[in-house]
Amino acid sequence: MEEQLHARVLLVDDEEDFINTLASRLEVRGLKVTSATRGVEAVELVANQRFDIVVLDLAMPGIDGLETLKRIKEQDPDAEIIMLSGHGNLHSGVEAIKLGAEDFLEKPVDIRELLGKIEEAKERRILVLQKRAKEEVDGILRSKSW
Repeated sequence: MEEQLHARVLLVDDEEDFINTLASRLEVRGLKVTSATRGVEAVELVANQRFDIVVLDLAMPGIDGLETLKRIKEQDPDAEIIMLSGHGNLHSGVEAIKLGAEDFLEKPVDIRELLGKIEEAKERRILVLQKRAKEEVDGILRSKSW
């Protein structure tokens, strides 16, 4: 039996069948999944909730994955984002990484590979949050005159 991952994941893809299937497969493995079918919806969700990882499709109607990535990073520069594409190209992958995506996977995505990337992203997120908490505590301690 596979080890359970525990993370909050936002799945963003305009293909509802794909997103429903992937969400079910991730939830079985202990992940708490929220779904969005549009980039604008994803940006709003990130503004109002905390996610450990965002799994984001590149090609979507309205604002595409790259623009959604930019907007999410503006709100949360430390957001861990894994890009997916059914017809990605090298240029799009490079651009996504330049904009702050942690990884770029092609559809159909291998669930084991995606789970590995989610686990890596969660570990990076934990390290960032620990570092931020330490910096805040250090700042408080320096500000006290005891």
